[in-house]
Amino acid sequence: MGLIIFLILGAVIGWLASSVMGRDNGILMNMIIGIVGSFVGGFASRLFTGADDSFLAFDISGLFWSFIGAVILLAIAGAISGRKHHNSAA
Repeated sequence: MGLIIFLILGAVIGWLASSVMGRDNGILMNMIIGIVGSFVGGFASRLFTGADDSFLAFDISGLFWSFIGAVILLAIAGAISGRKHHNSAA
């Protein structure tokens, strides 16, 4: 059951980050972005706060850093690709 919740939260975090960054990704890609973003967010959390395992915590702080990590991941991907992705539903 924990794995299902982990995947659902990853998809939600990835979708929120994609929405903020103006991207239109599918559910599988959002899930990957959210999950990888949680590890990036964990690294950023340790870098900025000195906390050890906040990305592993299932609380508001962990979700916040997962979201920040997903946004950072999308920003890096956008910079590498050199293209801006805008949602066409403007």
